[in-house]
Amino acid sequence: MSTVFWVGDSTVAFNYAKTFPQTGIGQVFSLYCSHETTIVDCAKNGESSKSHWEKQYFTKDLDKLSNGDFLYIEFGHNDEKEAPDRFTDPATSYPAYLMKYVSLARSKGAFPVLITPLSRRHFTEDGKIMDTHTTYPAAVLSLAEKEKIPCIDLCRLSKELLESTGEENSRKWFMFFPADTYENYPLGSADNTHLHVQGAVVMAGLVAKAIKDLGSPYADILNQEQESI
Repeated sequence: MSTVFWVGDSTVAFNYAKTFPQTGIGQVFSLYCSHETTIVDCAKNGESSKSHWEKQYFTKDLDKLSNGDFLYIEFGHNDEKEAPDRFTDPATSYPAYLMKYVSLARSKGAFPVLITPLSRRHFTEDGKIMDTHTTYPAAVLSLAEKEKIPCIDLCRLSKELLESTGEENSRKWFMFFPADTYENYPLGSADNTHLHVQGAVVMAGLVAKAIKDLGSPYADILNQEQESI
């Protein structure tokens, strides 16, 4: 039996009732996995690859990381911010911090998987998604190629899905809803970054499909009877 550990930011983190319906990808990823697979979501809202590592949020959980497990690594949203405790340079410190997680996984005999940051739902007037992550996704892809690390380009996959779905129809996947829809959001929300539970399930499905395409041993954690993957 394998365990999938997630490290990342709010787009993959576990949420509780007070922020419902906000939901992270790691929170619902078990919907695509076999009953023998355990999910441990170590992601934290607001953290970058740097701040998450420096604060050692995950130490207690990742101490349990062992041979044959998997570590999914998805950062970028907060690495872009100017705050010195979070900012990383996509050409230098960003891949350096990502590599710390990769090295940790490998030292435990686990399989690291890099994931580019989820695309934000920011549309241009001609129906295209803005590349708000600039060169951060390319930095992940470059590191993956250089260090021979399996990589899922979630930024590209989510961007393509959002563009094919359209601005209005994709709102339901994000924290984008009118006032009084949910009791704990009386003023509504127009958040194009954080996922609604529906969106988390959809985006987790993109990750699961990409994991399936990686083949064994990565695909072995999935529910093989699920035809939709």
